[in-house]
Amino acid sequence: MELKDSEKEAYEGVLPVWKPEGFTSHDVVAKARRLLGIRRIGHTGTLDPAVTGVLPLCVGRATRVVEYIQELPKEYEAVLTVGYATDTEDATGTVTERVERAELSGEQVEAALKRFVGEIEQIPPMYSAVKVEGKRLYDLARAGVEVERKPRRVVIYEIETLSMELDRPHPVLKLRVRCSKGTYIRTLCSDIGRELGYPAVMSGLVRTSTGGIGRERCVTLEQIAEKRENGTLEECFLPLDEAIAHLPAIRLPEREAVFALQGRTVRTAGLPGGEDWSDGLNRVYGPADGENGERFLGLFRYESVPKLLKPEKVFT
Repeated sequence: MELKDSEKEAYEGVLPVWKPEGFTSHDVVAKARRLLGIRRIGHTGTLDPAVTGVLPLCVGRATRVVEYIQELPKEYEAVLTVGYATDTEDATGTVTERVERAELSGEQVEAALKRFVGEIEQIPPMYSAVKVEGKRLYDLARAGVEVERKPRRVVIYEIETLSMELDRPHPVLKLRVRCSKGTYIRTLCSDIGRELGYPAVMSGLVRTSTGGIGRERCVTLEQIAEKRENGTLEECFLPLDEAIAHLPAIRLPEREAVFALQGRTVRTAGLPGGEDWSDGLNRVYGPADGENGERFLGLFRYESVPKLLKPEKVFT
């Protein structure tokens, strides 16, 4: 159904989508473009086709904050099966190693998981989008070529066991993992198995949150179509500044707010509240605009010496 011009203008912000199984992240963006009649849409973190979960879409001017949402921690629920390994490190691949039975205790599992909390190194899997000398690793893998990959540093903030089925020939662990951008949960599962002394594979994965955006805020692609039809879709969008609420906020008086909207560097010496401002990137607000309580002006970098706000992303 063709959208009216007025409808096309109405949608802007961050739309948290629950990605279905079998879709790539790009598939979700393409579908959303057709449903909304808007081309300017970007996603905030790739999910493999077999993985479901939280995929925030940035619509309209909100595409300018994609990079800041991408940097936020992610949370997953992963299913780890101990006893066999595959070439893709997940259940979709070809089995490369198998044992008849893996014997584990709960104490062994908990002790192994603790060794993965903090900053760790991961070697990207061959079946990944990482480029080596201009070629995607998954293209090389499909051609039967394996190349050396440099380890990458990632951070595992938390690992929690949600359930353990240890009496099976191939024990199954369900884990909650909170981690930094760029973490391969497939590789983490494989490495945990190696720490336990057995081959292991990621047999299921759901992304349950990106930053502060959880499943409860998400809509499905079917719900997007339905809500667009009944005129309630707009309420599903997060304002773009709310989606980056992890950044500290600065509020300016009217005169300085005008300068900020013009994209000028703002001198802040003597402004109220300035002693509490944080160096680095900040959300900046000005006084009320019409019926709004305050107006989001953009992202500015604050330097306490010499007390300047420098524009990075201005939203006029």
